[in-house]
Amino acid sequence: MSRKTDPFAVELTPELILRAYQAGIFPMAEDAQSDDLFWVSPQMRGIIPLEAAHISRSLRKTLRTHPYSVRVDTDFDATIEGCATSGTDRDTTWINAAIRRQYGELFRRGYVHTVEVWDGPDLVGGLYGVSIGAVFFGESMFHRKTDCSKIAMAHLIARLRAGNYRLLDTQFVTDHLKTFGGIEIPREDYELRLADALGHKADWRAIER
Repeated sequence: MSRKTDPFAVELTPELILRAYQAGIFPMAEDAQSDDLFWVSPQMRGIIPLEAAHISRSLRKTLRTHPYSVRVDTDFDATIEGCATSGTDRDTTWINAAIRRQYGELFRRGYVHTVEVWDGPDLVGGLYGVSIGAVFFGESMFHRKTDCSKIAMAHLIARLRAGNYRLLDTQFVTDHLKTFGGIEIPREDYELRLADALGHKADWRAIER
């Protein structure tokens, strides 16, 4: 499933990360303190089919009544910090210093995007991922208040649909993602969908117009 690399032999750069995603590969670290990276290409890949994505009745009610504001691309550092912090939803993190640094650069270049859920001045949930062509590669999400990662995901799905994205790659499938219609598909099927979606253009900001 994965191949461990010597971080001194293979320098992690924004360009390398973008090429890897387009080949169906993504990097992970052992933990926050580790210098080692894994390049991962799962035999079974997690996706949420955008045409069949599901928003539960209870979440639809939450979306109508929640007191939070949803913003995009306003605070990458706080979002990745939330994703990297151990808490009730995770014991450890795979986000190390190199990943923070390089994805921060990709954010500045416009390839990485965040969806952020704010309660006044407090960031209470969110997610981030990489956008190339008509593919959004979801990386990580977090919540500090109930349902706030679900609110972020629901907004992401609406935004991707509005922008004519063709593929939402979640890498793996969790029980949380299954509630949105997340499924696993074989690597060969994923690679066909990936190649098709990379050949199209999408508009991250379309929902705002």
